Amino acid sequence: MVKVLMHGCNGKMGQVISRMVSETEGMELAAGVDKFLGRENPYPVFESLEDCDVPVDVVIDFSNASAVDRLLEACGKKKLPVVLCTTGLSEGQLEKVKEISAVIPVLRSANMSLGVNLLLKLLKDAAKVLAPAGFDMEIVEKHHNQKVDAPSGTAIAMADSINEALNGEYTYNYDRSGERKKREKKEIGIAAVRGGNIVGEHEVIFAGEDEVIEFGHTAYSKAVFAKGAVAAAGFLAAREPGLYDMSDVIDF
Repeated sequence: MVKVLMHGCNGKMGQVISRMVSETEGMELAAGVDKFLGRENPYPVFESLEDCDVPVDVVIDFSNASAVDRLLEACGKKKLPVVLCTTGLSEGQLEKVKEISAVIPVLRSANMSLGVNLLLKLLKDAAKVLAPAGFDMEIVEKHHNQKVDAPSGTAIAMADSINEALNGEYTYNYDRSGERKKREKKEIGIAAVRGGNIVGEHEVIFAGEDEVIEFGHTAYSKAVFAKGAVAAAGFLAAREPGLYDMSDVIDF
């Protein structure tokens, strides 16, 4: 039985993942951590991981960037594997993720869904063919009006996948409103839309002179992310220290 601690358990995603863990054979939601304690849960909830005295095997984090530094430090001390789902991390925090992965298993992914991770692979293949043929590449992402980071971690991961396939030669353009010039040949444009309760939409456009090819992914509920996070926790619980991502969990 894999015992899971949900970090950020009283948030919307925390509640979705908690329910999914409880419904997954071979897994148990043993404890939660959240600053907000005004919600009833069928497991003990602590204000911090340091306060938790319940034995657990793996942590799933879906909180916010400001809580990640303390989380990584606590997981390192307790030797707990962590599935890091929180986005919007700074460069300094990403460096800390790499450092702590020498001590504990860490799985970090900008998006936990099967569909998005398959799309990341397809984008690499498309970029290798279309970029040398002169296609411009643009990404448009849409999310709900409560999302605080822009562009989304998934949009950046898509740009990174494309750029990785092109030997890192491209730059990213997040805002053309202050420019009065044509786009650079080797750039990837990323635009963010925020409104309503859009769960998540991503569109990648390869625009050539006489044809346009589009790749897209739409999430209709948060369950797609929860499924991936739960699968990642089961995968990570018995792993050696190191830095993992969803491509290690999903066998393409």
